[in-house]
Amino acid sequence: MALDADVLKVLADPLRARILQLLAAEALCTCHLVEETGAKQANVSNHLKVLREAGFVDAEPCGRFTYYRLRPDALRRVADALHELADRAGSDARRPC
Repeated sequence: MALDADVLKVLADPLRARILQLLAAEALCTCHLVEETGAKQANVSNHLKVLREAGFVDAEPCGRFTYYRLRPDALRRVADALHELADRAGSDARRPC
């Protein structure tokens, strides 16, 4: 599996990383995420859109609200790519000059 720089950019944003940490514990709606992060609602909504488009978060309508849930399979794919990279870095391979 190749390491995708665009995916790493999505994960590198501090607010998106915080949102992922919060969603790892439970499904939350935007109002919960605003309360927990202190960010403005529009900012949180923008970050949730990026996370949804990247496949890290699912949206689940519930009446007037939408709950967001972390997709662990998406994180596992990134973790597997990083693990594979670390395994390759551990070899003693060297290209001759």
